[in-house]
Amino acid sequence: MRSKLAIRSVNTARLIYLLICETAGAAIANHVGGLDMIWVGIVAGLLVAALFILIETLMKQFTLRGFSNATVGLLIGVFCAWLLSRGVVNLIEITLSGKLEQLDALVLSIHVILYASLGFLGAVLALRSGSDDFSLLIPYVRFHKESTPGPPILIDTHVITDSRLFGILNTGFLEGNLIIPRFVLEELHIMANSPSAARCARGQRGLEVLESLQKNDKFRITIHDSDADRGNDTHDARLMHVCRLLSARMLTTDDNLTKAARLQGIVVLNINYLNQALKPKIVVGERIRLPLVRPGKDEHQAVGYMPDGSMIVVNNAVNKINTTQDVTVISTLETDAGTMVFSELFEHEN
Repeated sequence: MRSKLAIRSVNTARLIYLLICETAGAAIANHVGGLDMIWVGIVAGLLVAALFILIETLMKQFTLRGFSNATVGLLIGVFCAWLLSRGVVNLIEITLSGKLEQLDALVLSIHVILYASLGFLGAVLALRSGSDDFSLLIPYVRFHKESTPGPPILIDTHVITDSRLFGILNTGFLEGNLIIPRFVLEELHIMANSPSAARCARGQRGLEVLESLQKNDKFRITIHDSDADRGNDTHDARLMHVCRLLSARMLTTDDNLTKAARLQGIVVLNINYLNQALKPKIVVGERIRLPLVRPGKDEHQAVGYMPDGSMIVVNNAVNKINTTQDVTVISTLETDAGTMVFSELFEHEN
């Protein structure tokens, strides 16, 4: 997957950087101390490279978007520090001029504290803010988030293992990049290796679906790494956090997750709700052409099924089983299992 390719690219870049640092260290040591000092330069270059590679590793959750936000926040903080220094520092210089021997050192310390503190606060506040906050700060300006139309779509474990996912996406009704958090991918891997046969089958089916989506040029799948580890947060809480972070929509089949996410203002696309909306509404008095396949609960009843799986009970039709008949809907009953439809055989007018 793309994540494996990215890891290989990063490791290659680290190796090249390490070689460059060692070569530069050897060259500098040779220039300064001669051939006898080359090994010192190599060791020094190795230490410098190791230090920066360690820093880079610690910042692996820090994305380019976070870097750009932090840069904007840093510039705003530095600008505020510059404004304050114009007034505060000038006032101190005027007040203490001739009264304090180390006035220059005090002024320099105040400058350092102001710029460092406000720059830090600006960067941190920017990292905690979203693109909407920047658009309020800079009117009529919004940061472009994705190259494809529509906000990204985050897919969770439930929908990845649903056999309907590929068909729905392949219709073209949904636009936007598909986002898969790293912890969702890890959960699928754990499921695929589970000793439980049912859970193992679900995990393998989910991985196969992702592989099919990736091979299809219509879809662009992105593995999201940042903020994957949120301490004691639940799986659903981490999903909602990633949605808010990326301003993404959530595609799922989990009803409880749907309700919780919508309460937090997240746009949720639930496949089950779509399935219910697409089912044809059967009204009293409607005439339906229906194949009768088995007896009903009562002796005189026959049962048939609509193409969407809806069951229709036909009164006084037990002798018509294994035939296709015209029936008229006489009543409907809403139950926890769905809608029960009762009908009678259609009587042709003479």
